[in-house]
Amino acid sequence: MWQILEKGNITSPLGFQATGIACGIKKAAKDLALLYSKTTAQAAGVFTTNQVKAAPLLVSQQNLEQGQIQAVVINSGNANACTGAKGLEDAWTMAEETAQVLNLSKEKVVVASTGVIGFPLPIGKVQEGIKLASKNLSEQGGQAAAEAIMTTDTFPKQIALTMDLDGKKVTLAGMAKGSGMIHPNMATMLGFITTDAAVVDGFLAELLKKAINKSFNMITVDGDTSTNDMVVIMANGLAGNKPLNKESAEVEKFSAALEYLTIYLAQQIVKDGEGASKLVEIQVKNALTESDAKKAAMSVATSSLVKTAIFGQDANWGRVIAAVGYSGAEIRAEKIDIFLTSAAGKEQMAQAGGGLAFDEEKAKKILAEKEIGIIVDLQLGEQDAQVWTCDLTYDYVKINAHYRS
Repeated sequence: MWQILEKGNITSPLGFQATGIACGIKKAAKDLALLYSKTTAQAAGVFTTNQVKAAPLLVSQQNLEQGQIQAVVINSGNANACTGAKGLEDAWTMAEETAQVLNLSKEKVVVASTGVIGFPLPIGKVQEGIKLASKNLSEQGGQAAAEAIMTTDTFPKQIALTMDLDGKKVTLAGMAKGSGMIHPNMATMLGFITTDAAVVDGFLAELLKKAINKSFNMITVDGDTSTNDMVVIMANGLAGNKPLNKESAEVEKFSAALEYLTIYLAQQIVKDGEGASKLVEIQVKNALTESDAKKAAMSVATSSLVKTAIFGQDANWGRVIAAVGYSGAEIRAEKIDIFLTSAAGKEQMAQAGGGLAFDEEKAKKILAEKEIGIIVDLQLGEQDAQVWTCDLTYDYVKINAHYRS
């Protein structure tokens, strides 16, 4: 249905330019990204549910209400969160400075920040950085932008893919950052998606929300939901397809591609979880309702005992069934089957709520892989859910014990 572009990035769709530079927030790394569409784009965003929201989110939420933007400015190294009236003023200054250098109105600029909470933003450095970044915008700047939004990330997260819609080549691309404080709904992560597809007014938000409910809202690293998190999508229509709406013949193709892209980025965030050594997929099958499946899967995924067992390569299925039991999902313990799976094979550990004499050595080999699956079959209904998490390691504690130093 679509083709993944080798070395694709946020500027792969027609009409998008970007850059990433160092403006001095961090000691020695890129810390300011600028993303620009040559034409006004339909836009939508999803934001953290944390009631403590950083100043950039307040600005971006207001500007996205109109459904059209043309630029995104992002800084890393400083969250501009819990910074009072001055923080909000600084966030608007970022929008105004970006608008001025790109000859836009400030209402067409989305602002994002990520980093340490509670410290004033060095707005002078940021303003100078925006001026410099505007002179470096290019269609080749996607990689630099993906690098500039990172904090404790160890690698940039990006993808682009193409498909045919109405005989037109349409490209969809995304970049994200996130490593710790990852948990629904939105976590300490930023996601930016661009496409040259044409989408009717207002419909983009529906497509984005549907994709996020299958992706970014189905990952967890440490159970913390941050103050700055957002995913924003821009669609500038330059591909020339018939504008997508609910009745479009090929809307499901685009929606499936968007879901694939967001799941890919979400999985990359989990793979890069602070200190993580393993990507873990929790699959709950045959629940009575979708809500029950999600509750059970997320409960297993957030269990520190399960996550530490994965790190220790200990097939402790008792921790899994216990997490299912306190999840709030409708279950019958005497029906639950539990399996481990990876590239090294598949092993059933529990059947009908009780333990089996499984092969411990095989289970250990399964858990030694970098990507592991835990399957929980509730055998009550027909609803399934998938959640992605990572193991909990010594390094997670080390990283977060010294985050500000």
